[in-house]
Parts: sequence; structure tokens; C-alpha cells
Amino acid sequence: MLEELRKRVFEANCELQRRGLVVYTWGNASAIEREKGLIVIKPSGVPYEELSPEKMVIVDLEGKLVEGNLRPSVDTMIHVYLYRHFEKIGGVVHTHSLWACAWAQAMKPIPCLGGTHADYFYGEIPCTRALRPEEVEELEKNTGRVIVETFEGKDYLATPGVIVAFHGPFTWGDSVEKAVFNSVVLEEVAKMAAATLTVNPHAPGLPAHLLEKRYQRKHGKNAYYGQPKDA
Repeated sequence: MLEELRKRVFEANCELQRRGLVVYTWGNASAIEREKGLIVIKPSGVPYEELSPEKMVIVDLEGKLVEGNLRPSVDTMIHVYLYRHFEKIGGVVHTHSLWACAWAQAMKPIPCLGGTHADYFYGEIPCTRALRPEEVEELEKNTGRVIVETFEGKDYLATPGVIVAFHGPFTWGDSVEKAVFNSVVLEEVAKMAAATLTVNPHAPGLPAHLLEKRYQRKHGKNAYYGQPKDA
């Protein structure tokens, strides 16, 4: 079942390791088949060197196992919650990448300080609130809930990532490959922001008119970055 999507999710998880965003068994990537309401996700606690397309696990939009001999990622219910509430996404990625986790552990959003950030994220990358004591019993479900809560009034497509307080980054995209791409970029801008604030703790942030121009030239209706699709 979903053999092609299994291969893509497998490759996406391997790419996280190749890019240095995960070590040991940390992190996970998933993709959804919207028409069937099925999610393919990395199994829990399996070293990346032992993964294969066949070991990817299929769950439904309730998080229930549909196919696979292994337990799905411990973060499955976070992915499920995001797919259920962010209806235009096709892939989700979670890592414990160093610089993004540093911002998460500091409980600080990643400010938009320059053009590289603005090319991919429309403004700061938000940080969620911490989970309350009564929320930790359903840790994963409520982690998904606070991510969605954080994006109330925000465009989750224009800012395709978040850092979860005391945890780490989650990114998404219209495909699992795009979610991986956004995860790589988020880590880079997290590193840039930390370096910038080391050089100048009072760095003012990217002016609104530059943010608008940088973002829209790549993602707006009249975007002109790159080559025409029919070129």
C-alpha cells in the first residue's frame, strides 16, 4: 500500500540525516495521501541506517495503525493534528537540529533579521507556549494543539515552520520534500539569527518593506525568482 509514498518518506528521512539535522534515532518525516486519509511516517526508535521504504508505517487521521510491523513515530499524533488542521499541507518534518533547538529551549521566536530569512519565512518563526501540567498526559496531541494555537491569525503557508518550546522545530510544506527543504532553511536562519545577535544584540530586524519585497519576489502572484516553469 502506498509504495511510492513510502519511498518518498524514506528518502525524506534519510535526507534529514544527510543534512546533519538528526542524529541517532531523533526526528521524523511524514507525508499524507489526502484522498485516502492515510499518513506514512517513520517508525519509532529505528536507526536511520536500518530504515527502508518497507519499514515506513501507515496510520490514519486518528493515528491508528493501518499497515506496518513497527510502531509509528512517538510524535505521530503531532503530525496527525497538523494534517487535520493545516489542510493544505502534504508533509511534516520534525528535527532536533542544534540552532533551532537552542531558540526553542530559550523560548524565543526566531526574528526575521535579514533577506535570507524573508525569502522563505514571512516574518518571525514563532515559538509556542510551554505545555501546562494538565496537558502533558496527552503530550503529543497537545503539542500539535499548541502549534495550531500559535498560528491563529497567521498564515501557516507563508511561515511554514514553528519551534515548540523546550522541544524543537516542526516544518511543513505541500510535499514531504518541501517540508525537508523548509527544515534545512529554518536551521540555517536560526543559526544566522543567533550569530547576528551575538554581533549586535540590538539588531533592529528586517524593515517591513524589505520583508514584503523579498518574500513576494519568490512567492507572490508576480514572483520572478528563478526560471519560468515552462522554460
